[in-house]
Amino acid sequence: MTPSFVDLVDLASERLGAAVLAANDEFFAPRENLITLAPAVWREGKYTERGKWMDGWETRRRRDAGDHDWCIVRLGARGIVRGVDVDTSFFRGNFPESCAIDACDVAGVPAVDELMGAGWREIVPRSALDGDAHNLIAVERDGPATHLRLRIFPDGGVARLRVYGEVVADWPRLRRQGDVDLAAVEHGATVAACSDMFFGSRHNLIMPGDATHMGDGWETKRRRGPGHDWTVVRLGAEGIIRRVEVDTRHFKGNAPGACSLEGSRDQHAWQELLPHTPLQPDTRHRFEEELMAIGDVLYVRLNIFPDGGVARLRLFGRPK
Repeated sequence: MTPSFVDLVDLASERLGAAVLAANDEFFAPRENLITLAPAVWREGKYTERGKWMDGWETRRRRDAGDHDWCIVRLGARGIVRGVDVDTSFFRGNFPESCAIDACDVAGVPAVDELMGAGWREIVPRSALDGDAHNLIAVERDGPATHLRLRIFPDGGVARLRVYGEVVADWPRLRRQGDVDLAAVEHGATVAACSDMFFGSRHNLIMPGDATHMGDGWETKRRRGPGHDWTVVRLGAEGIIRRVEVDTRHFKGNAPGACSLEGSRDQHAWQELLPHTPLQPDTRHRFEEELMAIGDVLYVRLNIFPDGGVARLRLFGRPK
């Protein structure tokens, strides 16, 4: 059974601004591949001057007295790690036999030299790895982290590192800014549920930046019966919604015909925030005067009629 933590935010995603800062060795394949958004691929017969081309981070065969190689990742958002995927896809005879992961919580943008002396704590004890596999490991220890250190024993290659967890936003700072996007993933929001996401993940709705193509949004299958599709966003903080953006860009023949929004503090009693409103294809829609005054909410439900795709949802407001 797939663990529930894989449905959380990937704190090490390039989309959030994560970066691979340093590694002690990357002889066969560069460290930056570890957090590439796309899944790892195999290219039969492709070689470089150093050996077989591999889509991951791969160190040379260890011949000295050391017992492991390491790599440091700056997370895209400070958060609490709930689980990791140490993905060894296509590393069959050259994967590490085990790994461990450390975390630290350091303010600002520290240089690598500063991080080397940071207060690291182990969040994944040394664990055996399988080759050419998704090694899913739950993390039991709480506490925010800004950086992770992956240690592999004794050497070898890792295709991807996914770090699933919950964003810990700096709300005292954000409150000083006035209205902010309460639905932004970098502010701790999550897309809790949806009726369907056959073509595009619900989590895309609240990702940073504009969607780059149709697959970078939330899209449902074609509805053949009564009803409509919906998705529920848990805001990063309770607040009053003052302005909304519903972006259907890239959805040209498959945008919803209309939408509505509802707000709630507990997902039991819902109030209408935006009435049933027509939508245009491939358009960023902005709503402000159309919104109903309903007070503080923690959840917002986007209803689309009858189905289709939405690239991004922005919910600007004043946090409580």
